[in-house]
Amino acid sequence: MIRVLLADDHALVRAGIRSLLNGMDEVEVVAEASSGEEAIELAASSRPDVVLMDIAMKGITGLEAAARMRIRHPEARVVILSMHSGEEYVLQALRAGAAGYLLKDAATGELELALRSVMRGESWLSPAVSRQVVEGYVQRPGGEQAPELLTARQREVLRLVASGKSTKEIAFLLNLSVKTVETHRAQIMDRLGIRDVAGLVRYALRTGLVPPDG
Repeated sequence: MIRVLLADDHALVRAGIRSLLNGMDEVEVVAEASSGEEAIELAASSRPDVVLMDIAMKGITGLEAAARMRIRHPEARVVILSMHSGEEYVLQALRAGAAGYLLKDAATGELELALRSVMRGESWLSPAVSRQVVEGYVQRPGGEQAPELLTARQREVLRLVASGKSTKEIAFLLNLSVKTVETHRAQIMDRLGIRDVAGLVRYALRTGLVPPDG
């Protein structure tokens, strides 16, 4: 069971999200907060696995609350809910310790994917957000590191793809099935908004995942 604390200062928005969450298997809303301060207090008593936190609330912002939550309740995984897809908001959320960043206009199914991803210890960024952040970083001089958009396993697969390894070779090296490797590659492309291997190679080079000589 995934225990969720929902924090949003709009009662109608909370009601809508709560209705969606209640319709998911093995998901339970254990508490609701109308402010960041209240969310931090309720986390102590409700002990949520995931905190769905609006980015803009009265009092402290969702970003400030996420940073405090990381210190006081490090076991809770914070997913920021926002209407803003801009790079600066996303990076602030990641720096604050958020495990995910979900756009409020995302499809219903994405909410469940985000919950299950962060419960597995992975990060989750809405696809539109992922593309904007990646594009913002790869266009900067100096080959700056991109934020952790991928899981450790996905980075491992991407590194081998960029090094010229075939799907079968990657499967052998990582002791995975060919189908699992193909799934990882599809997820990597979707998360980064890249549609071909050449694009994956360029991304890996720009972010320092593989050296320029391959």
